[in-house]
Amino acid sequence: MNRKQRFKEVLAWFEANRPIAESELHFHSPYQLIVAVILSAQCTDKRVNLTTPAFYERFPDIPALAAATPEEVYPLIRSISYPNSKAAHLVAMARKVRDEFGGEIPRDIDTLMTLPGVGRKTANVVTSVLYDEPVIAVDTHVFRVAHRLGLSDGKTPYAVERDLEAGIPEALRPKAHHWLILHGRYECTARAPKCDACGLAPCCRHYAQESR
Repeated sequence: MNRKQRFKEVLAWFEANRPIAESELHFHSPYQLIVAVILSAQCTDKRVNLTTPAFYERFPDIPALAAATPEEVYPLIRSISYPNSKAAHLVAMARKVRDEFGGEIPRDIDTLMTLPGVGRKTANVVTSVLYDEPVIAVDTHVFRVAHRLGLSDGKTPYAVERDLEAGIPEALRPKAHHWLILHGRYECTARAPKCDACGLAPCCRHYAQESR
């Protein structure tokens, strides 16, 4: 099975079996989403969702966070991975949004990536979730699943992103981003993937190699 055929089979299976796929981060505004995505780096969405309610209560918007100090933010996120650096990034991000973008979260990827704490993956998530932009954010789950299924052999997240965007129609990309994340989170796990119970096994390169 070549790569084009794998994309066709994988996307058809997801459309039939996981028609609804959304971010598991809890948010109600662009501000809340960018905070949650920054916090989620190398941290589980579950832990972020446990942490953000108190954070949003204390810092409900960009002006409130921009007026804070990292020392004030830290106690509210200390259960998150890398709380010191993330506290500094969140405050600096809010100040830049306040001072340079009128308090509005930018819409385009390149501008978002100028914000402290926002790399390409975070920018892609924000634009995909908020604005349905046809981009694929590549985190560790997406990177792993893309390689196992045989959708990419890219050595870097950006290379995998390019391969996925080449094989996935624009209209499906916002949903496909979540399909791949959720599949990696719950079925195609890093350790002991559930291959025998996976509906994608017939078109999975990893499963074919392991079954020889």
